[in-house]
Amino acid sequence: MRLRQRAAADPRVPVQAGRAAADRERWTAEVLRTDDALDLVAEEWDDLYRRCATATTFQAAPWLRSWWRGYGRPGALVLVLVRRDGRLVAAAALRRRGPFGALTNLGAGLVDFTDVLLDDECADRAAAELAAALPLRLPWHSLELREVHPEAAVQRVFAHWRGRRHRFADSLCQYLPAVPMDELLKRLPGKTAQRSRVKLRRIAEAGILVHSATADEVPDTVRELLRLHRLQWQDRGVTPEHLTGRFEEHLVESTTGLVATRRAAIHRFELDGELLAVNLVLLCAPFGGLYMYGAHPRLRERLDIAGLLFGAALDEVRSAGIPQLSLLRGQEPYKQRWRPDRLANQRLVLGPGRLAPWAAARALRVRARGAAVHLLRTRLPGLKEALVRRRLG
Repeated sequence: MRLRQRAAADPRVPVQAGRAAADRERWTAEVLRTDDALDLVAEEWDDLYRRCATATTFQAAPWLRSWWRGYGRPGALVLVLVRRDGRLVAAAALRRRGPFGALTNLGAGLVDFTDVLLDDECADRAAAELAAALPLRLPWHSLELREVHPEAAVQRVFAHWRGRRHRFADSLCQYLPAVPMDELLKRLPGKTAQRSRVKLRRIAEAGILVHSATADEVPDTVRELLRLHRLQWQDRGVTPEHLTGRFEEHLVESTTGLVATRRAAIHRFELDGELLAVNLVLLCAPFGGLYMYGAHPRLRERLDIAGLLFGAALDEVRSAGIPQLSLLRGQEPYKQRWRPDRLANQRLVLGPGRLAPWAAARALRVRARGAAVHLLRTRLPGLKEALVRRRLG
């Protein structure tokens, strides 16, 4: 642990009239590196989460703690914490990647948004203090953050960083306004909108029962979600990680904590007494996100699954007073039907000192890799599915 303290002004020294109160505050920063650090600060972490307007569900303590338990490497956790008069006002959850001081975000490929937490009341000063506290001292140290929203809190930290810094494009995310379905249909061309209305009427007439699982019901419901998810993708190449036991444990644990604190909702869709679909919706101040769903292929033959899931998610987001429904990463055809707004995430890279030749070469590799991933996702979906099948085989 490293502790850095900035004490209040000495009362024996004359203070100029009009001096800002912030100059007399006590700011401290520390870096925690123990494997149980997230558990130790969980309560004040989530208190800060509620004071950070940009925080997404992926920065909530239940998600981070669960991910670390399932995927973290012992000795690699790095928490950077800043306090103002003893109260936590800035926090970053990072992990060591490799032996040479490289840091990155928690979550890896399972998160759609990476960020830090900043208290809205003192966000700019807290960002400056957090930037100063980052453990990036030696020339070969670096911090790479994936999937950063353009308006994320960490953008303030990026602005205050005095060393080398780089910004690259990352995954494309898509958004819809959280408005009634009738208004959302106005985004579609006339014939497409009319067909969608017919499909929605069929859903309404089908007699499907939608139930929001309680925290006690989450474990069994998540397992049903994963079972249905495997069924729906069995002939099209399921994401391999979704088949693992550690992913199931992570999703059960994190979703239970999130549902209990109203930061997620998980819907059960039953028809004629049979569970045929499950939908996991993440809830946070900026948006509600469609994270994952599972649907039995038999349901697809009878009803429009996209319309069913979107309708339930939209109702959930609107009832929570959230302004946007995020479709998160990915450009699957069922998302494009709704003509969503598009906004690319960013990849931020920080390091001490000036840009060294090796860092410039790495920056070029990062850019090339990003371009290749974008090409694979947008232009060559068939190749992507073939690679997935080969990996599974």
